[in-house]
Amino acid sequence: MSTLAPLRLLREPSNASEGNQSNATVGASGGWCQGLDVPNELFLALGLVSLVENLLVVAAILKNRNLHSPTYYFICCLAVSDMLVSISNLAEMLFMLLLEHGVLVMRPSIVRHMDSVIDTLICSSVVSSLSFLGVIAVDRYITIFYALRYHSIMTLQRAVVTMASVWLASTVSSTVLITYYHSNTIVLCLIGFFLFMLVLMLVLYIHMFALARHHLHSISSQQKPPTAHRGGSLKGAVTLTILLGVFFICWGPFFFHLILIVTCPTNPFCTCFFSYFNLFLILIICNSVIDPLIYAFRSQELRRTLREVVTCSW
Repeated sequence: MSTLAPLRLLREPSNASEGNQSNATVGASGGWCQGLDVPNELFLALGLVSLVENLLVVAAILKNRNLHSPTYYFICCLAVSDMLVSISNLAEMLFMLLLEHGVLVMRPSIVRHMDSVIDTLICSSVVSSLSFLGVIAVDRYITIFYALRYHSIMTLQRAVVTMASVWLASTVSSTVLITYYHSNTIVLCLIGFFLFMLVLMLVLYIHMFALARHHLHSISSQQKPPTAHRGGSLKGAVTLTILLGVFFICWGPFFFHLILIVTCPTNPFCTCFFSYFNLFLILIICNSVIDPLIYAFRSQELRRTLREVVTCSW
């Protein structure tokens, strides 16, 4: 069965033989240890939904001049990253279906080359998605704690440099990952990057919510309420916290899968966990589906523009 391209490369440990894994699975036999068979149609359906949703988010940000700011540019890049995951997944599915049914006949060397291209594209979009979540968190942090200096700190030029740097770093790192995916060092680097970004965002959000709690205490004490600008920034922090929670739920199992590949490749429990790899892929694609819904629900301006885009009110 086909799965998401680059993540398929990390389905099983490279340092464990097939026989050892098979024996481990049998040794830990049980109803919950038989894995999960996910039909290709579900991957295709989720990919199409994610593609349409993220296209609408990008179109809304481009349409509304009020959304032409570094923050929404970063959100737009995040939507593009999710969109690339969907496009790459759909392209791989269609590519494999055409090969399986004999509609498309290609030499094995060309097939491997095409698979590597798709692998690199998805890995790049995955790394960039996580990176832009971190960039958005930093941007929101600056908005809240350095509100008066925000426009001098986060200029359009710096935003463009940041976006270009993220895309370049994501492309380079994904190429290295695809080339040396059998190396545990590469897997550890990927895990370390995920943990670093997660800790970074958690620290920023904890600090932002500490400020939000202070404002609530000020209101309850009949002190001067926070300004509308800062109140809107705190609302944005809640939005980004929801995004972080969704990201952790959707990506956590996959990165735990990577940790087990490095730490216990032949352990019976770990082998059983590996058998649910397709479920982890579904959760990853669901992350791309859920993110646009959060944007539309939390941002009134973006929600209004999305309505105009859907009704073709250009």
